[in-house]
Amino acid sequence: MSLLSELVIALLAEFVDGLDNAAAARVELPDDLATVLGQPPPEQPTGLPALLDTVRQAADHAVETAGPRFFGYIPGGGLFVSALAELLAQTLNRYTGLSDIAPGLVALEDGVLRWLCQLFGLPPGAGGLLTTGGSMATLSMLVAARQDRLGDSVPLGIPRGATVGSAPGTIYVSEQTNHCVRKAARIAGLAAAQVRTLPTTAELRIDVDAAAAMIAADRAAGLRPFLLVATAGTTSAGVIDPLVELAALARRHEMWCHVDACYGGFFQLTERGRQRLAGIEQADSISLDPHKSLFLPYGTGVLLVRKISALAAAHTDDADYLPDLHGGALPDFAHLGAELTRGNRGLRLWLPLHLHGVQAFRAALDEKLDLAHWAHTELSADDRLEVPYPCELSTVLFRLRGSNTRDGDNEAFLRRINATNRVFLSGTRLDGRLTLRLCVLSHRTHARHVHEAVSIIREFVESIP
Repeated sequence: MSLLSELVIALLAEFVDGLDNAAAARVELPDDLATVLGQPPPEQPTGLPALLDTVRQAADHAVETAGPRFFGYIPGGGLFVSALAELLAQTLNRYTGLSDIAPGLVALEDGVLRWLCQLFGLPPGAGGLLTTGGSMATLSMLVAARQDRLGDSVPLGIPRGATVGSAPGTIYVSEQTNHCVRKAARIAGLAAAQVRTLPTTAELRIDVDAAAAMIAADRAAGLRPFLLVATAGTTSAGVIDPLVELAALARRHEMWCHVDACYGGFFQLTERGRQRLAGIEQADSISLDPHKSLFLPYGTGVLLVRKISALAAAHTDDADYLPDLHGGALPDFAHLGAELTRGNRGLRLWLPLHLHGVQAFRAALDEKLDLAHWAHTELSADDRLEVPYPCELSTVLFRLRGSNTRDGDNEAFLRRINATNRVFLSGTRLDGRLTLRLCVLSHRTHARHVHEAVSIIREFVESIP
């Protein structure tokens, strides 16, 4: 066992040590390697060194999402100590769905959740659940919101092709809301007509007055609005919706107010973040992705709920083979979400937070805010670029300036930047136009990496006739 561990750790150490000089992307997969990777397992054993070499070759053909030059989408850093925590959790193999089975590790996970509730100003009676990510957190939230506000009185869905007038229970999102909300609604049995799209302002925030008018009109038409989704850091632009006003609107209509804070939530650790996220404490629920702004490995999500009883009411069930295994002081996570069998997720947050201390994460997030602001200022000063939106969190949006500029020009611009393999950016569509994004979020990204990215952008702008 020691030898196996040493071989794996040696591979990982070499990988992490090489990240600063690694290519930003190498996604072409050779046919011969694809053939090797697709082979079925052999009847006889294979040596671990050879298998690890195969794993490394497979992993090398990818966008380097763990590296400091990954600015695409919303980066996740993959903090190494969290991976060690996962090794601990998987080796210990404790079942944490019901607290009586492994009360110590359930208490540890519950402690992390209670700290998060305090961080976001939720009252006594709040609680939460660790999930695989924001998508699963959103699904559990939607089911809880529907049960809490509508009970069993409203059908799960309506026939395909029916109009909104046939859909009594409605939820409200904007065009900037992450698509996981619509997906969760569909999985939960809601029809597309039950998901209403609210107008946004020129700044890409939900228009509160227009939202109020739409919800009031829907209610007058006999619909039952039950969920309003605001976002604290939209995926495309990093925009924060008006949280205070939307929470008040939801209260007026007795709706559940959810804040998707999967991107922006952990900026709450910083002074600037707390100011920008003001009002998040009024939400009925909050979703978070520690694998984004807490730098943890992919597969780490959080759902916080103002009334943990609402989450339990929507998910609790029982079976003859589970007698008397719940009801103590600690939460039974199997009764708060969809999973009966679940991994021990608490360690992957608990270990890095306790080992490094909260201040280390606060300092890293402040650094990302500073670096993104610097990049926004630098690109805004270039009259060949259009920087159409302010940088509210850590995402900088830009595109080529000019009335004759087409999407194809910006697509080519993005391809040329990424073809250097010195940086990886992504694009999105805003106000009908392709827009490039530079998102600063990895814990491994520092000033020299952002300066290099801006330099590459300028280099290609200068080469355009």
